[in-house]
Amino acid sequence: MTNTSSIAPASVDAFRQSLSCPVLVRGDDGIADEVGAFNTLIQHEPDVVVAATTEADVAAAVRFAAEHGLAVHVRATGHGAEAPITSGLMISTQRLDTVELDPGTRTATIGAGARWRAVIDAAAPFGLAPVTGSSVNVGAVGYTLGGGLGPLVRSHGFTSDWARAFRVVTATGEIVTADAHSNPDLFWALRGGKGGLGVVTQLTIELAAIPSLYAGGLFFDGANVEAALRAWVDWLPSAPESVSTSVALLRMPDLEFIPAPLRGRNLLNLRFAFAGDSAEGERMLAPLRAAAPVYIDGVGPMALTDVATIHNDPEAGGPSWTQGIGLSGVDQDLITALLELAGPDADSPFVAVELRHLGAAAARDVPEGSSVGGRDAAAMLSLIAAGPGVAAAAAKADAIKQAAAPWLSATTTVNFAGDITRDGSIERSWPADIAARLATIRAQYDPQHLFAFGPGSR
Repeated sequence: MTNTSSIAPASVDAFRQSLSCPVLVRGDDGIADEVGAFNTLIQHEPDVVVAATTEADVAAAVRFAAEHGLAVHVRATGHGAEAPITSGLMISTQRLDTVELDPGTRTATIGAGARWRAVIDAAAPFGLAPVTGSSVNVGAVGYTLGGGLGPLVRSHGFTSDWARAFRVVTATGEIVTADAHSNPDLFWALRGGKGGLGVVTQLTIELAAIPSLYAGGLFFDGANVEAALRAWVDWLPSAPESVSTSVALLRMPDLEFIPAPLRGRNLLNLRFAFAGDSAEGERMLAPLRAAAPVYIDGVGPMALTDVATIHNDPEAGGPSWTQGIGLSGVDQDLITALLELAGPDADSPFVAVELRHLGAAAARDVPEGSSVGGRDAAAMLSLIAAGPGVAAAAAKADAIKQAAAPWLSATTTVNFAGDITRDGSIERSWPADIAARLATIRAQYDPQHLFAFGPGSR
């Protein structure tokens, strides 16, 4: 792997002049803003940055990187960064943010830099919605490449299950389409395989018809946290496949930007999402609503454009640490262990310890198959630290994983795996057969390992 010191300045200048988009090198003004990460602890310092404005810019950047031995990295919105990029060429796709809707075919064609919010707003007037993640501020394409596990996961599956086509710049700089008929092996890999396959410039995704949505969150305070959490666990075996729920043990800091009713409190946030009639949703929620006195009741009929309020993920970046762990099941013994280590009375660095109920549609692969990992998990445990808690997060996470060992599933899903440059991260992101097939397809489309992905790819 080389850096700009071994590339003739004339080569960089000629490359810059051949494009109509900005080309930056380390030390240039504006480069920090172009490569910034949502997690502000991550400081990227690539050798070259191409701020692409067209698909042709992306292809030219790939060819330049191959010619000069530079590993290729991709940044869209800055989300998902878990490790600093310290060399190579970064392609910034944030300007490729077009969204084209076709209500007749119920599809949206999304540029590599578009965020879910733009897709949601375009689709909602037609009673349609993309199957998004819990945050609508993240990039739609990068999120979908990792599978995508959102608030409707049990009723509608992984987001990548709804992908219908990708436009991809391959390692040779060629632009190809990958769908069920053209390059079907690449299409299979892109539906959950995340990276190391090419630069996706465009995604076509099917939209779900959702005429009504009954969703939101219940908050339980202090002494009622444990009762509500245990009632949720007892309810899970009878949970309808049409309902997706999650819970989060929240440790809200006493800071002004936190809404006053939540500020400085330890809470349980129980999220509920049902794409259907409000009366039926209310009936299904009733046992959870009655589990303990509700501090704040935020569940009700919801506009499709308000889907982000189910989880209320932060839209502003900051210093953070996250890790996800697939679970084979959830029972009261697991809850006892979690409450001891991360409950309201524990000394915990985590602002949120979350359990997402999986199964149902999430467990069923699409008919033509996909590379999504984690379908065998019954739930996803996520640990999230922010600000001062980041320093103690890794050690506390190890203690939680040790306590949760009897419930760990064989795999998680790559979007929740944390830092995929660490040894072992790839192995736990996919079952062995999927990981092996992904490795074969990556070698086929990128034999020189141009596209940085996995351990040693910083």
